[in-house]
Amino acid sequence: MQCHTEPPYGVPGGNTVPDTALDAPQLATTKLPRPFYRLAAGDALNTYGSQLDLVALSLFAYEASGNALGTAGYLVLRLSGGLAGGLVAGRLVARLDRRRLMTGCALAQALALVVVALVPASLRIPVLYPLAVVLGGAAAVAAVALRTSIPEMVGAERRARANSLMASCRSTAMVLGFASAGVVVAWAGFRAALLIDATSFVLFGALVVRLPLPTRAAKAEEPATPPEDPAPTTGKRRPRWQALVVLRAAPVVGAMAGIRLLDAFGSSAHNISLPVFANQSSPDNPAALLGTFWATWAIGNLGAQQLVSRFMLRRGIEPGERGFALGTCLMSACFILVFTDLPTPLFLLVAIGAGLGDGFTEISYTTRIQALADERRGEAFGILTSAENVGMGTGMLLSGSLLAVLSPLTVVGVSHAVPIVLALAFLVMVARARRRR
Repeated sequence: MQCHTEPPYGVPGGNTVPDTALDAPQLATTKLPRPFYRLAAGDALNTYGSQLDLVALSLFAYEASGNALGTAGYLVLRLSGGLAGGLVAGRLVARLDRRRLMTGCALAQALALVVVALVPASLRIPVLYPLAVVLGGAAAVAAVALRTSIPEMVGAERRARANSLMASCRSTAMVLGFASAGVVVAWAGFRAALLIDATSFVLFGALVVRLPLPTRAAKAEEPATPPEDPAPTTGKRRPRWQALVVLRAAPVVGAMAGIRLLDAFGSSAHNISLPVFANQSSPDNPAALLGTFWATWAIGNLGAQQLVSRFMLRRGIEPGERGFALGTCLMSACFILVFTDLPTPLFLLVAIGAGLGDGFTEISYTTRIQALADERRGEAFGILTSAENVGMGTGMLLSGSLLAVLSPLTVVGVSHAVPIVLALAFLVMVARARRRR
């Protein structure tokens, strides 16, 4: 697909960006469309901004409130916003133009950051906490809209390749965001850091609104409404009904959501425990240990993209339920081993394994959910996003409390052992279902 080189989208007399698959020409089967690489770069920039503002605003909340409860309150409200955003995202992506929805969410985050950056010191806390909900909710809705649209952007047969590219770019940006946040804040200050973050969201919004790719399945190709689907309802009951319909029609979504919830709980445990472990294992330079771990983790995460695109897809193997379960087991097991005081070579090896499993799990579950029909896909991603936010929130609260009385290895070991058990049970369930066919 070629980009529009005449008057841009939205300008009178210009080309109209297609919003359905029927409006766009057929894509080559071997390569992703060129505009999608721009989208992946823009999403990486967006992710970098998200990680930068997560760290900057957490420190900002601590400085403004003067205690750790200020930071905890900000993080809980942000995750609560993500939970609420996930619950309504399915309805929004089904009813609204997805390109404009993603653009609106990006601009909402940019505006929230600008307000926080420019507000007087006396109003920082009263303004920051409500805007934390906005930041979390807008990020969740934008993520659901993007993941739901990918099969229409690249074609269903290329969604695994697209997901592996997005996951690699996103993971790299995440590590860079975390690594540079302290430097940016120390060098430029909170206000400049937040304005840099806002700029990244504005750039992403400008890229998405002009994106010459379809974001919605064509009406002519939509399947007939299944018998179990209730008639459209009005009011606030519809999102709950739609979520129940998706879970009943595709029980695998509910199982994956449960595993993702507990996996997110484990992720909170190791994120909170890593600084404690680094200070215990390398008291002279804990930052170096943390930096080494995340850099090595990123290498493993990029390796997942190479594994999918260069090995699996070329052999006609698409990651799905089994890949999701095996990736969860590998990731959780390696994160447990990270906290066992291994020699440096083995420490680096398990860090690579953790990144590999994390990336492979992300690609596998995203690809599997994208196999659902377009009208159910958004609701499924909304369920998963809400589950992840619940897991992250409860994990932060419980893991932080448990670290006061238990070792990092114990906290992480228990938190990651549960997803391993559930993933193995899920693997058995999938194998039995395949044999029945």
